[in-house]
Amino acid sequence: MRHTTRTLSILMLAVVAHASTLAAEAQVAVAANFAEPIKAIAALLEKTTGHTLKVTLGVTGKLYAQIKNGAPFDVLLAADTKTPEKLEAEGLGQPGSRFTYATGKLVLWSADAKRVDAKGDVLKTSNLGKVSYANPKVAPYGAATVQVMNKLGLTAILTPKLVQGESIGQTFTFASTGNADVGFVAMSQVLEVGKLKSGSMWVIPQNLYDPIRQDAVVMQKSASNEAAQALMTLLKSPNIKDLIRSYGYEL
Repeated sequence: MRHTTRTLSILMLAVVAHASTLAAEAQVAVAANFAEPIKAIAALLEKTTGHTLKVTLGVTGKLYAQIKNGAPFDVLLAADTKTPEKLEAEGLGQPGSRFTYATGKLVLWSADAKRVDAKGDVLKTSNLGKVSYANPKVAPYGAATVQVMNKLGLTAILTPKLVQGESIGQTFTFASTGNADVGFVAMSQVLEVGKLKSGSMWVIPQNLYDPIRQDAVVMQKSASNEAAQALMTLLKSPNIKDLIRSYGYEL
């Protein structure tokens, strides 16, 4: 009996050691709008495969610059399609690995539950305070905001009130802390399990801005990184797609 127990213990230790050997880590650069979903995805990846993710959040344009300067990222989850395409064209992205993992939605949001109406008419009111938006030069959600203001004919009115965040994350912080009355943010930042977490929002009609298609790409140097490849596979799975939709994205 003792011999059997000892044998089983040795086998269990061997299995654990083997799993540890197989487990890998991937460094993932993630657009700030995807901050909440990637937490759940990373946890599920580790639970099901043992692989772990080291996540760096930021604005897509700056993450691209870091990759160009040698940052050791294995995967980029961008907030656009152009950046991953560019990385492929420059030989930094693994050919054939790129795909759209989500399509984002832009909303106007306020921490005040009564501030933003269902049509966004708050933007035309005389008592509107500061309006936060992301830097359109590096943040796709910021570029979408500029399109919205132009199409609504509100650019001249809103320009004096604008407060620019370097990323959609900072843009949300301005609005959530009261440093901005309202903010043009990603729906994923204010939604949880398909419901508004707090405050008030206007879901901006998608005919007012170009689709915010968000692509993922594996770096060429990381083609053999098992954690990176497992992440890409997981992002395409039905269950994860449902999770991503629950944050307000389309697929």
